[in-house]
Amino acid sequence: MLKKVGIIGHFAHGRDFFDGQTIKIRTLTQALQNELGKAEVCTLDTYGGLKNIVKIVCGTFKMLAKCKNIIMLPANNGLKVLVPLLSFGNLFFKRNLHYSVIGGWLPEFVKEHKLIKKLLQKFDCIYVETNTMKIALEAMHFSNVHIVPNFKNIDVLSEDELVYNHSKPFKLCTFSRVMKEKGIEDAIDAVKAINMQAGEVVCALDIYGKIDSDYENRFAKLQADFPEYIRYCGCVDANDSVNVLKNYYALLFPTYYEGEGFAGTLIDAFSSGIPVIASDWRYNCEFVTHGYDGMTFATHDVKKLQEAITNIINDSDNYKTMKNNCLRTASRYLPSVVVKTILDKMC
Repeated sequence: MLKKVGIIGHFAHGRDFFDGQTIKIRTLTQALQNELGKAEVCTLDTYGGLKNIVKIVCGTFKMLAKCKNIIMLPANNGLKVLVPLLSFGNLFFKRNLHYSVIGGWLPEFVKEHKLIKKLLQKFDCIYVETNTMKIALEAMHFSNVHIVPNFKNIDVLSEDELVYNHSKPFKLCTFSRVMKEKGIEDAIDAVKAINMQAGEVVCALDIYGKIDSDYENRFAKLQADFPEYIRYCGCVDANDSVNVLKNYYALLFPTYYEGEGFAGTLIDAFSSGIPVIASDWRYNCEFVTHGYDGMTFATHDVKKLQEAITNIINDSDNYKTMKNNCLRTASRYLPSVVVKTILDKMC
């Protein structure tokens, strides 16, 4: 008897990983287990990449042999391996192949990798996080693309749990991988500028997240010059994100990261009832509605970021409405809601 679904991706079982790829695959697996039962969901961990290529190849063929549906969630390097591997194996097994895309880089990737594009066009379903990605892929003659927004298995606060006891200094934070392209330095510069212009500490900034290995030296130099109102606070377990974030006034997301899709940090913030101040980079404006659950500003424009922070601090009446709106937005991205689209596409 065939199992309902097999899931291939970077689980990193037994290890602490806080990146979007690992969190998404673990969350999707748990959601499918909740709906189908654990016995119906098989997994294959690609942790280690090419170092474990024999295990991955063998595991993929075993999964094809025993599962009716296969869902893969690779990063771009894994895509080069798994797409040909699954496509070849499926010549014999005739399973239903699904690809759940992490991030927003796929349209650009398939333009440069014609074979991968051709093989992916034969998959049963490709799930993308944004409408913009769907339109871009359909323009390249993909007919198998469906929108499945990012989601997280976290508890959304109720309205009576919202935290309102804010005063100077207003607590701001970033909550993503710590790297220059995530706009960390723009956030630092904006907060410094606001306080310098005011002649007092109007707002403080806490930086959360894993420091990217290529950014460690640069960030260490920045830390050495941090004023007392800017701190690096390390990583937060996924299950604790709401408890940490709910005490902040707003989350800053001034990203210009090339592979940005629907960042999970947005869901963390909305679930915590805190508005997001985000750059208008790539797909952010699909998820952050200016004036409703946050503010958007021109990418890499520190002055516009300063203005957005100042405006959201000064508009206390609308801020209270925004916090309630954040909870409404978060309810769209619960696993039980989002995973229905994938279940409907399974045979």
